Amino acid sequence: MAIVVIGGHTRNIGKTSVVCALISAMPELGWTGIKITQYGHGVCSANGEPCDCETADHTMAISEERDPNSGTDSSRYLAAGAVRSLWVRTRQGQLAEVMPRIRREIAAAENVIIESNSVLRFLKPGLFAAVLDPERADFKPSTLRYLDRADAILLSGSELRSPVWTGVSLKLIESVPQFRVAPPTYCSPEFVEFAAKRLTAHSGAVSR
Repeated sequence: MAIVVIGGHTRNIGKTSVVCALISAMPELGWTGIKITQYGHGVCSANGEPCDCETADHTMAISEERDPNSGTDSSRYLAAGAVRSLWVRTRQGQLAEVMPRIRREIAAAENVIIESNSVLRFLKPGLFAAVLDPERADFKPSTLRYLDRADAILLSGSELRSPVWTGVSLKLIESVPQFRVAPPTYCSPEFVEFAAKRLTAHSGAVSR
């Protein structure tokens, strides 16, 4: 089994588009896509705006997306060719509570691609790619915490020379392979080849 994690240091920099691009580039892997959203006080950690992530009776929830045309991020996974698509919601700091269920879903899947930073606390994927935009100053603590574990850097903005981030040392990623991601594809052939080779090294089930 292949487990891929796609993270990023802020919102709206193409994480979901990268997930969809990889799913579309490797449809033979029968992907299950998992979107993880953490919330707090009615505010979504994904975009900092009021949201409907929070459930009235539970601290966590998992929904399976079945409509590839609903317009949600999880529906985009299906539209890209995922076999299944799940949306996980949990309160900030309480991802551990839902991990047993996530692990069961992973065990039942052929291959899994997860959009999240925080899940790296609990999983060691075959590939972790971090989407970075050097022109966007916001930098999530969860991204910085795991940045030194990145197998690939996906640049959605300018080249990684003089980023506007503060408190982030480029030495963490100076030897990490870098690839450009931009619309409309959000996934270069070079990155697809890199991802396939990386996953093949971790799972005999992955081939191109």
